[in-house]
Amino acid sequence: MSIRKLTAILARCCLLLVTVLVLGMIFPGWKPPPWLLFPPAVFFAAVLLIQGRRTAAALKGTTARTPVETGAPVSGRWTALNSPATKVPSHGIHSYGQTYAIDILAAPDPDPRPPFAMLWPLVRGNSHYPAFGAPVLAVADATVVQVLNGRRDHLTRTSLPALAWMMLIESPLRESAGPSWIVGNHVVLDLGDGTYAMYAHLKQGSVTVAAGDRVRAGQRIAACGNTGNSTESHVHFQLMDGPDLDTARGIPFTWRGVGVPANGESFTPEPEATPAERLD
Repeated sequence: MSIRKLTAILARCCLLLVTVLVLGMIFPGWKPPPWLLFPPAVFFAAVLLIQGRRTAAALKGTTARTPVETGAPVSGRWTALNSPATKVPSHGIHSYGQTYAIDILAAPDPDPRPPFAMLWPLVRGNSHYPAFGAPVLAVADATVVQVLNGRRDHLTRTSLPALAWMMLIESPLRESAGPSWIVGNHVVLDLGDGTYAMYAHLKQGSVTVAAGDRVRAGQRIAACGNTGNSTESHVHFQLMDGPDLDTARGIPFTWRGVGVPANGESFTPEPEATPAERLD
């Protein structure tokens, strides 16, 4: 086990301890002394800071690197959110190899997605969101190296109280349980040359491939869902330099015919060529 991996595990343990202590201070019956919070909280924050700086330094030399070109992971009309075309790191942190990750939402015209609610309804069913169940596609000819398919799709977190619950309680608990609880159902593909593609928040039971399978560009491999640390149904996509989310570093990407859409930018990718068309 590498030092980076071990440190990530210890940091998660500290976060879990902090969460338990905070809950103990809130609920009656057990009142731990506040000073117990500081050692694990400081260790967790220090690990985030140090690993973030080290990752940023390691990636500094790749900022001028030509992004890896792949096909798009979806078909139809979508809109980008948390895009590396707008800021890097796109999700605010370098951890889990998500420096250049992107979130995309299905955006048919007209878009039927309900607006964010301040108070009510607290949550909504996933059927209200056009991304739910949409096909997720292999971005290149690749080998499947990781699959998680059994996590349930939860209700949305698209109101102020539900979002607060997610950020203050749910997210720390998921973070302390490990990367698979953050990304939910997911698939990792080995594209070759040290490049891996990861798709997160997939629909429960929708993954159609298994570790070791070979897939073709444009092949359906799963469906968009709302699992893991997700507010609503969307596709999270990223390229990284290894299959282990604890140690992977992000790699920039560009989608053929699309590029990298910026936050709020809608796009409709061209269909991938079939194997027969590629031979012509």
